[in-house]
Amino acid sequence: MAEEPEESLLKFPCDFPIKIMGRDEDALHIVISEIFSRHAADTKTENIKRRLSKKGNYVSVTVTINATSREQLDNIYRELTASEYTLFVL
Repeated sequence: MAEEPEESLLKFPCDFPIKIMGRDEDALHIVISEIFSRHAADTKTENIKRRLSKKGNYVSVTVTINATSREQLDNIYRELTASEYTLFVL
């Protein structure tokens, strides 16, 4: 018997925020930029929000993309979590 495909709670396309946390270093921002350029090239600058920690050592970057598929989101999360510069991805 074939398995049923997992039903998604998301309906694509949709706006989807992805939050990345890491040390506030140039390398983190470069990695984030490269990953989103590959997987969500139409993301506008105004859809990227940065917030520094109280002491300025860490940064939270929220990128809201126009998500087109579960595969797209999985690829973004996979690359972000594999980066040595990211501490958390939500």
